[in-house]
Amino acid sequence: MIRQQAFLEKNRMLKGALHCHTTRSDGAGTPEEVIRYHHQHGYDFMALTDHRVYNYKNYAPDLPITIVPGMEIDALPFRTNGYGSRTFHTVCLGPSREDGNGYEQDERLQSARAVTQEEYQPYLDEVHAKNNLTILCHPEWSCTPPRMFEKLQGDIAMEICNTGSVKCDDMDMDAPYWDEILGQGKRIWGVAADDGHKMDEHCLGWVMVNARSDVSDILRALKQGAFYSSCGPEIYDFYIENDTAVLDCSPVASIRMHSEGYPTKVIRDASGGMTHAEFRLRAPWESTFRYIRMSVIDRDGRHAWTNPIFAGDPEVRV
Repeated sequence: MIRQQAFLEKNRMLKGALHCHTTRSDGAGTPEEVIRYHHQHGYDFMALTDHRVYNYKNYAPDLPITIVPGMEIDALPFRTNGYGSRTFHTVCLGPSREDGNGYEQDERLQSARAVTQEEYQPYLDEVHAKNNLTILCHPEWSCTPPRMFEKLQGDIAMEICNTGSVKCDDMDMDAPYWDEILGQGKRIWGVAADDGHKMDEHCLGWVMVNARSDVSDILRALKQGAFYSSCGPEIYDFYIENDTAVLDCSPVASIRMHSEGYPTKVIRDASGGMTHAEFRLRAPWESTFRYIRMSVIDRDGRHAWTNPIFAGDPEVRV
């Protein structure tokens, strides 16, 4: 059996927000208001990722919620061939200062000046040198298709759903570019995030992380892909056994199997009550598929996504 990392251990899954804005940059809610709002919606951890200003602080210290240090960096908009408005945005997440984070509380950065991925890479390198993980933000909204970011090095994940972009622009929903990147053989995880600015843009998309409730273990799990992403449905298990891909979840209307190079396979239930699906794979599956991932949609149209199982990944064999 090969089980996706999120479901290897039986820790309680932690609900987390990885991309949130407050009045420390261009958000509508104060840091305390945003933290309290997430706590009310059942979040176990979150990062305040205001633009180019680093944060470690819990502005609602009476609440049992873990604050992951972080910020968002960006590049000034640029044009290509005389038209358009493109950019690069990146969420940065790091450990405590005591565990080697190279940023100071309230440290402020300038926007990057980069019009190509090669010019943006040194900014990522600096973030990584300060012991922070990076996540590529809203590539559709940024108007950067895969050919414009596929050479970036060091990102652990990319946003496959950014609910702020979905709500405002009908963009960055349901992993439009993820399979193209995975199909190149790149191992990059997919996250759902809000990028919330207005208060009603928060708490719409999240990650469910298999980790203990402390910053270091949350970062470990994010780096290892031990999580799934959701806008509503729950996923309980995803594994491959005897050349069959299996998914268990909360009641949904469709369960989909994805792998670049093949059409999506879908099992549907019009009643929205399906909780289990099995997909028979070509044998041996590892010689046919580079990776397999799953997604589900409930009867209200809300999605959830697993991270991939990669062919030949020994560390996930149990």
